[in-house]
Amino acid sequence: NRVLIRPFTKEEVTKKNNFGIILPDTDAKQKMEQGTVLATGPGLYLDGKLVKVAVQKGDIVAFSKYGFDDIEVDGEILYLIKEENVLAILK
Repeated sequence: NRVLIRPFTKEEVTKKNNFGIILPDTDAKQKMEQGTVLATGPGLYLDGKLVKVAVQKGDIVAFSKYGFDDIEVDGEILYLIKEENVLAILK
């Protein structure tokens, strides 16, 4: 039930944001709590049945700013989070 996300920078969110979200004035290189889903795990077994992950590769999501692990892949910092920390699918 893990999701691998490439977080947007503030600059990327500002360019793409058409959701009416007001962003605080912070460093443009700061990572935001929005990003693109790069990969997902198969899901989580509950009562012996597999419950698949609701998000899909390519989805743009908002996620909790707490509760993720930074991992580095090919020099890029990505976030690995539990699906329960995905707050919304934006696109």
